[in-house]
Amino acid sequence: MDNSRIRVLLVDDDEDDYILTSNWFGEFQVASCELEWIDNYAAAKAAIAHKNHDIYLVDYRLGIHNGLELLREAIADGCSAPIILLTGQGDREIDLEAMKAGAADYLEKNQLAQVGAPLLERSIRYAIERKQTEQKIREQAALLDVATDAIFVRDLDEQILYWNKAAERLYGCKQEEAIGKKTQELWQENNLSQLQEALQLLMKNGSWEGELHQKTKSHKEITIESRWTLVQFGKKLQCILIVNTDITQKKQLEAQFLRAQRLESIGTLASGIAHDLNNVLAPILMTAQLLETQIPDERSRRLLPILITNAKRGANLVKQVLSFTRGVQGERTLLQLKHLVREIQQIVKETFPKSIEVSTKISPNLGTVSGDVTQLHQVLMNLCVNARDAMPNGGKLKISLENLLIDENYAKMNLDATVGPYIVINVSDTGVGIRPEILERIFEPFFTTKELGKGTGLGLSTVLGIVKSHGGFINVYSEEGRGSQFKIYLPAQEATETIEETEPELPQGNGELILVVDDEAAIRDITKTSLENHNYKTITASDGIEAIALYAEHRDKISLVVTDMVMPSMDGITTIRTLQKINPNVKIIAVSGLATNDKVNAAYEIGIKAFLSKPYTTNQLLQTINTVTNKN
Repeated sequence: MDNSRIRVLLVDDDEDDYILTSNWFGEFQVASCELEWIDNYAAAKAAIAHKNHDIYLVDYRLGIHNGLELLREAIADGCSAPIILLTGQGDREIDLEAMKAGAADYLEKNQLAQVGAPLLERSIRYAIERKQTEQKIREQAALLDVATDAIFVRDLDEQILYWNKAAERLYGCKQEEAIGKKTQELWQENNLSQLQEALQLLMKNGSWEGELHQKTKSHKEITIESRWTLVQFGKKLQCILIVNTDITQKKQLEAQFLRAQRLESIGTLASGIAHDLNNVLAPILMTAQLLETQIPDERSRRLLPILITNAKRGANLVKQVLSFTRGVQGERTLLQLKHLVREIQQIVKETFPKSIEVSTKISPNLGTVSGDVTQLHQVLMNLCVNARDAMPNGGKLKISLENLLIDENYAKMNLDATVGPYIVINVSDTGVGIRPEILERIFEPFFTTKELGKGTGLGLSTVLGIVKSHGGFINVYSEEGRGSQFKIYLPAQEATETIEETEPELPQGNGELILVVDDEAAIRDITKTSLENHNYKTITASDGIEAIALYAEHRDKISLVVTDMVMPSMDGITTIRTLQKINPNVKIIAVSGLATNDKVNAAYEIGIKAFLSKPYTTNQLLQTINTVTNKN
């Protein structure tokens, strides 16, 4: 306490107490105080509002009112000067309530009667020092208003003493609103037990840092990196200096990255399984189609469609797995998505329950995308079917299309986005929504919340794979009980759409010799039989080494080579390059049970004429051969 005069206001309805207090003030050793006296609640409230005093001594008993009420009203009205409450003997509960309400100190009158001036002077000294300390904290902390981190000071009762500009931005609360408030009035902690542990460690070690999850008054969920430091002033006053960094966006990006890694690992496993399954399904499908033309028994012929249908179902299931691995090659054309959306809308209206209201919204001057119309049709149908299943009692299904120009700021917030124009497909419903713990897993293959037999769990993983193979990405927004919204972002193209041409009828062969290379005996045999049934001649090889030997022997007679890409001893790429050394003009169709973009691109780069994904039908094989052999 310095030697300047301190203006003190005593609020007490007993004149004898005023005279006694005035005498004690005359005995102060260090500083001189200027004491004024008011004997009623209303006058005291008016005097405090004028803020003409440095400290207030308030008696608890003030007629029909009490000093605790006056204390609370004064602090609520913005009084920053210290208030010391004077209480009677043994009023411990009142003393505690006073400190919680914001009193700088409390004094019991029976102790004052015994000790007198020294006790009163010590209390006033402490109150003034506390005020000066808090002011110093405010002055020093004001320099931190330029910081991007939320910085604030609170006492051990969670009352805010200082609040910087970044804290205003983070929590949406102005400084004048925050000062004096409890922290729980400004935001909600998602884990209160963690907060208690943090406080215990702080009191033990003097500091703490960790990650907190909070919800602001505007119901915004934020993740905070928080650093606490215990600040000690004298023997009584302790405060906590807190620096909070908003890492919500960083955590979202980390979650995207980890999910991408997890899906990539699952995709690698799925790719291997899909490759083997395709090699099993290919001969089954081609054999069944061949038997349809050769079995005379009508009863047996009726069973073949069942075999063909289920083989195709298996092939489609595998194709979905391959789509998930982000690399299924499809026929890409420039197309307008509005035609696709209108087609989907028509299908939905005709097949979905009448309780589901379907609407579309298409922005004018919509750009085009480069894509496989069949795959994008599958994306939209999968999302619409999921929306239907999420609305068992009816609701609204909305599909919209719009242009979007993604800038650098948006691209930084999404790992898969790049700067440039996009077309956004928005499929939203008013269904049951997706629980947060489920939302993280919805794109995993074979993960489903549907009953057994009602879903394979491949729908959304297929959607993700197709979208990524088109250079796009997906954002999902869902709230339990309030519906879901899937936004598909596809890169826009600066070109007009391509008009698809109808396929010509398949011609028969003219006795051309075709070399079929595959390490699977069943595939070699059925391919040979199918081709020979359509007026082609064939020879087969079980690997690349045998294929090279046969081609060298029959080079002048072989019109075309159909070779698998994954074989033992010598793989497809090496086989193709060796054949090209023998004959640079050799015509080659590459086939594979794992038709990733990388594999397809690598094959085209070394000069193949066409690519087929296993399992393929006889018609697909014949059409491809016809196209390749008729090319100059």
